[in-house]
Amino acid sequence: MSAPQVVVHRDKELMAKAVAARLITKIVDAQAARGAASVVLTGGRNGNALLAALAESPARDAVDWARLDLWWGDERFLPEGDPERNVTQAREALLDAVPVSPSRVHPMPASDGPYGSDADAAATAYAEELAKAAGPEDHGPVPSFDVLMLGVGPDTHIASLFPGHPAVRETERTVVGIHGAPKPPPTRISLTLPAIRAAREVWLLAAGEDKAGAVAFALSSPGELQAPAAGAYGRSRTLWLIDTTAAAKLPPELRPPRTA
Repeated sequence: MSAPQVVVHRDKELMAKAVAARLITKIVDAQAARGAASVVLTGGRNGNALLAALAESPARDAVDWARLDLWWGDERFLPEGDPERNVTQAREALLDAVPVSPSRVHPMPASDGPYGSDADAAATAYAEELAKAAGPEDHGPVPSFDVLMLGVGPDTHIASLFPGHPAVRETERTVVGIHGAPKPPPTRISLTLPAIRAAREVWLLAAGEDKAGAVAFALSSPGELQAPAAGAYGRSRTLWLIDTTAAAKLPPELRPPRTA
């Protein structure tokens, strides 16, 4: 477990550009060290803003896109190509513009895929895909992701793990079907906290005044059942990447100097 570090950016636009630059550096370093890199993407407004900033960055060409594995932390269980699916939004924001290898893009199953409307079967299949990608050097049945990114919701949810939801208590499975989510659509697929914690680095993204309460609450260490974001951490590093409005309710001892 790594203690969280907080980085505050001036606004959400600058935050997206800065996180994109940070991600490019991390991918390039991982590829230089191990030959390939693996990243878990997040959706939502902050995740998509980051991908759009990465697409616009001249430094994106430093990444060897053919040696990058892309996974997702959660997905709305909707038909393939639905505009609300995270993978659909990621393709529009970035993936269609870079030479990523299709075999190394790992979207979660859609509701009109081989598992039909069975979200639990789809989750099991994704867990099996992760297990096949894990090597003997990895920590458990998922790859040791170089970076796993998570958007933080106003209620402190991460991926599709919501406060008080049974999935937050999962200690063995790496991927679960989510039923009755308090945010539409109610049926989803999500990584669990054990899978999240296998990552080398976990980055939590939050921007906007509607996230200020969630950021302050999660960083006050209330426990993951009350605030799932509090239970997300990486093996070597945990970064909270936020803007000034999301940092507004942090107590002085948790508020670092603004970076830019």
